[in-house]
Amino acid sequence: MKAANPSAGSAPESVVRLRGIHKSFGSNHVLKGVDLRVERGEHVVVFGPSGSGKSTLLRTTNLLEQPDEGSVVFRGKEYGPGFKEEGLPRGRARELRQAVGMVFQQFNLFPHLSVLDNVTLGLRRVKGISREEAELRAAAQLERVGLLEKIGSFPALLSGGQQQRVAIARALVMDPAVMLFDEPTSALDPELVGEVLAAMRALAKTGMTMIVVTHEMGFAREVGDFNVFMDEGVIVEAGGREIFTDAKEPRTRDFIRAVL
Repeated sequence: MKAANPSAGSAPESVVRLRGIHKSFGSNHVLKGVDLRVERGEHVVVFGPSGSGKSTLLRTTNLLEQPDEGSVVFRGKEYGPGFKEEGLPRGRARELRQAVGMVFQQFNLFPHLSVLDNVTLGLRRVKGISREEAELRAAAQLERVGLLEKIGSFPALLSGGQQQRVAIARALVMDPAVMLFDEPTSALDPELVGEVLAAMRALAKTGMTMIVVTHEMGFAREVGDFNVFMDEGVIVEAGGREIFTDAKEPRTRDFIRAVL
């Protein structure tokens, strides 16, 4: 099926388009021809049972997982195996990843580096920005997520929620066009989930384009402009916030009743 926001604008406004994405790991066919369009400034929430292909879908969006078939179109360039008939210029995975920020389930901070050095590393090594300029940008993003006072701390001295907010700052400092969140609260103790969701809510209010895989259904109902329910490697149903109260597909309704 083609999952696209019915209220979205014309194709040139699409930041990301996934077409016919297939991905297998050995004999496990994880994604089975997924289509998805994400518009500029849109907050897309992907939810569904464990093993439904949500995280793999997210990782193919920035080519951390190369699709076996299908096309990733990002800002007018095509990536992945592709559909040559589109006639779009081909892009390189490296430039795609530089423009798409990602926050993982695990925080993936370097334990031997301070918060400041974790956040500035990409700016200095990937973009070649001077240390002074990188530190200024990092401080601004750490202030944005409420952690400026932890700028000299090491990850081991931070709570899980604080580490995840550092990871968000690290992604934001690269000035991404799209932010991907792969179940960013799943590794946190329940009392720490709120601070990470608050940082994500604040980011959503700025108009950042976001694709969020999450089990936090209250957050999904609040933030998701466009909501995608996946099961067994396909998009079963997609739509606006009404999906949570008026889902059309029985499988969607059963899942929502079980988790809300």
